[in-house]
Amino acid sequence: MASSIDAGTGTPVLALHGYPGSSFDLAGVLPHLGRPWLAPDLLGYGFSDKPLDASYSLFEQADLVEQVVAQTGVDRVVLLAHDMGTTVASELLARQSEGRLGFVVEQVFLTNGSIFIDLAQLSRGQRLGLRIGPRVLPFPMPTPMLRRSLRESIAPGTAVSPAALDDLVALIQLGGGARVIVQQLTYLLERRAHQPRFTAGLVDFPGPLTAIWGLLDPIAVPTMPRHLRYLRPATEIVELDGVGHWPPIEAPERVAAEIRARL
Repeated sequence: MASSIDAGTGTPVLALHGYPGSSFDLAGVLPHLGRPWLAPDLLGYGFSDKPLDASYSLFEQADLVEQVVAQTGVDRVVLLAHDMGTTVASELLARQSEGRLGFVVEQVFLTNGSIFIDLAQLSRGQRLGLRIGPRVLPFPMPTPMLRRSLRESIAPGTAVSPAALDDLVALIQLGGGARVIVQQLTYLLERRAHQPRFTAGLVDFPGPLTAIWGLLDPIAVPTMPRHLRYLRPATEIVELDGVGHWPPIEAPERVAAEIRARL
């Protein structure tokens, strides 16, 4: 699991990216928070290894995040999570509630992720991947298919340049990642199988929790943070007009400003 850490003051921000991205997805946000930050590439993503025989389980990803945090000597964090990372964050919060997390989460920020899988409107690529089944592809997923799938989840008119999209695709493909991209979809099955645990992790968290949500997300629809607030009335929701599934990429300045105002 590749990771990076930067200097600053205050409680560090632990940033967890989504599928099929990497810590690069949060590069437009983290340097503007005025805090130290730790941004690991989860196993199989970005600059991390892409083993063909890995399970890519959310629970194993959470184990690896704990190991990375322990190696840094950090004992308290602010969690910032996007997409699949919101479920890894939920598992970490469940462990904290059980008294077995190796560090303390003080505050949580969530950006668009399918925190309630039954409400998710899965993309064509995700539905196709689930039909194929979680296995290694015999050949890398073609670049045009990757680009099209990513573009469909980005709101029209947001400032995601063709070059930025190329960077996203290149990091997915790095080290054979485009062969395991379907295998990694096991996280969707785990979300469904363990939804009560992940929900409890969020609902029972006693600290400040803010959901910063792009309203034009075709996958993790705005009903999700509103349902979380129904279950957990202390949840704060920041709704971003004109933003899709990728707020840290589509509107990084807005996301950073909302986080800074609440840290």
